[in-house]
Order: sequence, then structure tokens, then C-alpha cells
Amino acid sequence: MSALAAEGLRKSFGGDLAVDDVSLTLETGEFFSLIGPSGCGKTTTLRMLAGLLDPDAGTVRIDGQAVTDRPARERATNMVFQDLVLFPHMTVAGNVEYGLARDGVAKSERDERVRDALALVDLAGFGDRDPGALSGGQQQRVALARALVNDPSVLLLDEPLASLDRGLREDMRAEFRRIQRDSETTFLYVTHDQESAMSMSDRIAVMREGRIVDSGPPRRLYNRPRTRFVAEFLGDATVLSGEVQSSNGETSVVETPAGTVTTVSSGEHGAGDRVAVAVRPESVTLGEGDWAGTVVDTAYKGFYAEATVDCGGACVVVRRDRTEAPEAPGATDGQDRLFSVDEVVKLRIDRAVLVEHANG
Repeated sequence: MSALAAEGLRKSFGGDLAVDDVSLTLETGEFFSLIGPSGCGKTTTLRMLAGLLDPDAGTVRIDGQAVTDRPARERATNMVFQDLVLFPHMTVAGNVEYGLARDGVAKSERDERVRDALALVDLAGFGDRDPGALSGGQQQRVALARALVNDPSVLLLDEPLASLDRGLREDMRAEFRRIQRDSETTFLYVTHDQESAMSMSDRIAVMREGRIVDSGPPRRLYNRPRTRFVAEFLGDATVLSGEVQSSNGETSVVETPAGTVTTVSSGEHGAGDRVAVAVRPESVTLGEGDWAGTVVDTAYKGFYAEATVDCGGACVVVRRDRTEAPEAPGATDGQDRLFSVDEVVKLRIDRAVLVEHANG
């Protein structure tokens, strides 16, 4: 039995369709992320699942029970908001036990459950602290403890890491994943941050314009995106338009303006079809191959350098590891030392994926 299932959710505001026929299923104990650009409908979907918004159509089930018509307080869910909403006049323990006290749980049981919840989020001994005196990461843990102390079937998280700086956000990703595993609670995490979703999730659903356009494990979505939009949204990708020359069901030969490339294929395309081909920068080898082009732009990215190569009709993004590659000829301090503009390079496309065309 799934922890949460939604079917055919639809929601409009003033005649504008925000969520259009969204269906998803979360298995018990799963870390599931719902991602997409701002305005795609992911937060509206989350609020319908939480019982904070009534859908115009569709059904919601939690632990197999229909809850579509039940308010949030009658659903076996809890929610962590982006702004956390910690009560400044209460201690850490007071914040965590608030829901238990509201539900009439005995004081002795409340104390025990609060201790367990704080230990789960690595805040044992912090119960008497003032939430305002804690770091941003510690406040995030308090919010998690407060949401988990009621033992929800599903924990709903709405962009909880968005306000943190990059370093703290990376630390909290690992903490969220650890806490989810240790608590064995089903997490539904809503974000526009692809990197966070990719690093934490068992499965991801990608939303666009109110609909789910692809879903699956992070590795499949990254390596085998089914649409151009997903290929470009999840990580960096050069997407080239082209025409299928031949296909055997597993691979296809596609002619693009930059050259011919053999792609991974779903078998749904045949000779003559107009398609899009996605190429990840890390799937391009420099210094050999049949493609040739001129570097037209460079970017310093820390441990690697990135270049845009004009291959005569299309541009391909290429990366070179700074620890392994030679310096670009004639480079001086202040210039990128692995590429130089107007440098002529050869390329080999080691892996490309055939996806649907530009309207995908």
C-alpha cells in the first residue's frame, strides 16, 4: 500500500489553470521530490496534498484512505515551510511539543517524544534553547523535529533549504537524507533546486506548466531524459536539432548541423523524423574525433573550465578538468588557462540521448 497517492488533481485560479491532471504515488519510506521552475504548479500541488487547498477535481489518498475532503488537521501529514514558522516565545522543546500538547498527549509522553525527536535531528540537549539563538541549520532541524514528532505518514517539505547559503544548504541535504532514513518517514520534497533533488531523492517528478512531464529515479532522468525540457532543466545539456538517418530501436544515427552523432534511442523514432539530441558537457572528449570547431566563449568554474565551441551551425558546451588538461597556448594570468577564444579544437561525442523535438 502506498503512503500517498494522488490522481487527476486539477486546480484553477480565476480561470487560469495552475495544476492540470497531476497524478503521483509515493511508496512508504520513500524520499520523493517534485521539481520544476517557478510557477509550474508544484507548490499548489503540495498544498492540495496537505489539505490546505481544495482541488477542483481529483482524489488524494494517504495510507490507502481517501482524504480529498478532509482538512489538513485530519490528514496523517505534517508540513515544513520555507520560512519555518518557529514560535519565538517558546523554547526549542516548546516548539517541538506544540502539536502534541494541542492533541492532548500526556506530559510524560510528550517529554519522551520530544527527547527522541531532538536526538533524531542531532539536537539532543537543545530543548531549553531560544530558537532565535540557533543557526539557520539548527532552526531547520527544529522545524523537522516538530514535524516528525507526531509520527506523520508523509512529511511535506516546501522549499525548506531555499533561504540557506550554498555551504549550509549542502550540509543540510545530507542531514535531511539521514533524518529521512533514520525516521523511516515518507518525504515529499518540493523545490526548484535540481541539485538538491538529485542528491537526496529516490525518485523525482518534473513539472512544467501544471503537468508532470517525466518521473523516475534521478539517474534515469539525467541519463535518459524523455523530453528536451527535462534534459535542459536537470543539469547542463547542449540540445541539437537534427534528423534521424537510421535507427535499430536501441541507437539512432542523427544528422545535426554540427555533425553526425550516434545516440541512445527509445525506439520511438524512425528515419526522417525531426528530433532533438541532448549532449552533456562531460560526455564530450577533446582533442580527437570527427567534430571540429572554434572556441567562442570560456568560463572559469573552479576545478574545471568550460568552453562553448562553434561547430559550424551549432554550439556545443565542453568541459576540461583543470587538474589533468594542459594550459591553453598563450594563456596569461587573468585568462582562462585551459581554453582560449578562437582556439580550434576537435571533439568526440561519447554519449548522446535522443529526445523529442523543441516543443518537448
